[in-house]
Order: sequence, then structure tokens, then C-alpha cells
Amino acid sequence: MNAERRDEDGAQGHDPVGGLSYMAASRELDAIVEFFEKSEVDVDQLVAQLERATAIVDELDRRIRRTRTQVEELVPRLEAAGRAEAASEDEAGPTGASRGGLDDPPPASGTGAGESDRETLPF
Repeated sequence: MNAERRDEDGAQGHDPVGGLSYMAASRELDAIVEFFEKSEVDVDQLVAQLERATAIVDELDRRIRRTRTQVEELVPRLEAAGRAEAASEDEAGPTGASRGGLDDPPPASGTGAGESDRETLPF
């Protein structure tokens, strides 16, 4: 084992854990688990694989906690925006009343035989 080739995570010849996508890190962790599940584990790789697995788990845990924090900050903003939109619709009156909704009957006047459909449709 070449100790000079280790990266900051202690793994030999691997990309830094922080540079991996979540899915790539998860796949690599699965491969390490398979390594440990072998009936004959390579003792020379045991510590390096365990260090790498620990680094991956720590990084994925950090990302999950950061994502949870971001979601907890964004959800109330989204809910507030939804409430504000609902309030503005309530102030405008019944749905579609001010904008000519699809369920509204066509205007009663000015719909002669020669007029186009565009003049009678609300859009």
C-alpha cells in the first residue's frame, strides 16, 4: 500500500469524498459493504476501506442534515406564498368572475351569425 497516494480521506487512489455526487458516494459505499461481506476479506485493504466508508458516511450525513435545514427554511416560505396567493384570489372575488372563467356563460349580446368565435370566448 502506497501511503503517499492517500487523499485527505485516507483512501488510496479515490476521488475526495466531497467531490462525489450523492449517488456516486452511495454506490461506492455499497461496494465497500460488499467488500466486507466477502468470506475472505483482504486484510491489507481492511483499514483503508473502513476509513473510506467512514468518510463517505460522514459526508452523506452532512449533506442530508444540510438539505433538511434548507427544506425546513424553504417550506414555510412556500406555504406563506401559497397563503398570500389564496388571499389575493379571495379579494378578487369568486374564482374566474373577474377574468371570465371557462364555466361562465357566453355574453348574451353581440353574438350574431357573422361574428368569429374569438369574440365570444373568454380567452
